[in-house]
Amino acid sequence: MPILHDIDPIAIHLGPVSVHWYGLMYLLAFIVVSWLGTHRVNAGRFPGINANAFGDLVFYGMLGVVLGGRIGYVLFYAFADLLRDPLMIVRVWEGGMSFHGGLLGVIAAVWLWSRAQRVHVFDTLDFVAPLVPPGLGFGRIGNYIGGELWGKPTGSWYGVLFPNSPELSAYPMEQLRSLHASGALDGFARHPSQLYQALLEGLLMFVLLYGFSSRARPRYAVSGLFALLYGVFRFVVEFVRVPDAQLGYLAFGWLTMGQVLSLPLIAAGLFLLWHSRRSPRLQSAPRA
Repeated sequence: MPILHDIDPIAIHLGPVSVHWYGLMYLLAFIVVSWLGTHRVNAGRFPGINANAFGDLVFYGMLGVVLGGRIGYVLFYAFADLLRDPLMIVRVWEGGMSFHGGLLGVIAAVWLWSRAQRVHVFDTLDFVAPLVPPGLGFGRIGNYIGGELWGKPTGSWYGVLFPNSPELSAYPMEQLRSLHASGALDGFARHPSQLYQALLEGLLMFVLLYGFSSRARPRYAVSGLFALLYGVFRFVVEFVRVPDAQLGYLAFGWLTMGQVLSLPLIAAGLFLLWHSRRSPRLQSAPRA
């Protein structure tokens, strides 16, 4: 029997103020990134950089994620809306963030920080790359809790019933609970693509990148592996994820904007891994 998605997206009600789980997931992501990065800095994984300098990098990265993610979403997915209503770009609370835009924002932030610290930008990117997957995983869990960005119908008994999906949105939750208990909704189950992404982009990428970066490796290799893994994982999951309604499929009846934006990442990852073969081999610290 499929699972009925019956989760309140609001975690805390404080009078007129509501704190959403999605926002808490972002906060948790930054906390984990900061803790994990500080631990690795103290273990000597980033020679010449102390915890205070890394704290500045986290702040730069936060700005890059938020600004880049929002601007990227508007440019990649809602440009027509921007032309009609330019102020929508600042209404972040209405939703809409893009990973690819956030990635560009983080790269810009890393470049500025590295320039100020006189550090090779790819040494910083290689250090940051293993810290990113936990944040991606928490973000996708936030998507799931919010009942957004769900997948296509599974065509079988397994999957998740999302009350916001077109076929169920007209029913009140109490009725959905009753219908679910009777098995009447089994045919409407959808892929929980958010959880697929949380497992692939979050957990699996973290394990692979953290382990790889803990050993001696050439410059560019960690960044290259990050780009390749994310691009491949995102491209694959898009096959079971519903495309953005305002865009639909871009070509062939299956190509999505997420897949188009992932292709340059795959290419960049392959190039960086190839380029790393002739780059300086960086020795990892003996601890952590």
